[in-house]
Amino acid sequence: MTVVGRRNFTNIDEISRAVGEHLGFSPWTTITQQRIDVFAEATGDHQWIHVDPVRAASGPFGSTIAHGYLTLSLVSMFIEQVVDISESITRINYGAERTRFPAPVQVGSRLRGGVEIVALEPTTHGQRLQARVTVEIEGQDKPACVTENVILLLL
Repeated sequence: MTVVGRRNFTNIDEISRAVGEHLGFSPWTTITQQRIDVFAEATGDHQWIHVDPVRAASGPFGSTIAHGYLTLSLVSMFIEQVVDISESITRINYGAERTRFPAPVQVGSRLRGGVEIVALEPTTHGQRLQARVTVEIEGQDKPACVTENVILLLL
């Protein structure tokens, strides 16, 4: 499946009809050492496997790797690149479920997110949208991350 543009949803009924549907993939994004270093600075996680290219070169992966939570933090961007929800619907990140990191992301890797709507359920203030996002690493069989992102749609 290739990127063919963002899937546009103007109302809840349209989203409801897309439950169970794979909506597409985001564009590829490259994981640079600068991005890893900035994430390390923001989170205070300066483990050498992420921020010391010289030491990491002789480590288990042959280079630095991105933090798992850096990969997870890209999920919102990937969803936004695939799904366009009407501006009249307020979206709030509520959490992530069933999150796994099957493969490490080496510096220089390119990632993209595949998005599937898993569920849409009513809540007191709107709808609870659950989207499965599979973060693929270009050229690898195992994904970097698989998660079910939970978004509250406030109406």
